[in-house]
Amino acid sequence: MSIFRRPDYSSDTTQFIDQLKAQRPELESEQRQGRGLLWDKPIDRDIQAEFKQGRVAQKPYVYQTKA
Repeated sequence: MSIFRRPDYSSDTTQFIDQLKAQRPELESEQRQGRGLLWDKPIDRDIQAEFKQGRVAQKPYVYQTKA
């Protein structure tokens, strides 16, 4: 047994999340749906390659005036 172990400790944040999940069991599936809307998209490699080709190189110091 470790001397640093705090038996049965859970932080306030962990307790809040556990309580929220107990009150709303559908919350995790709703989060997964939201993630699917914004992030889990198929990547089109051809379009990505076109974006890379059309990129304009940034100047070394962007705040330099043209004086």
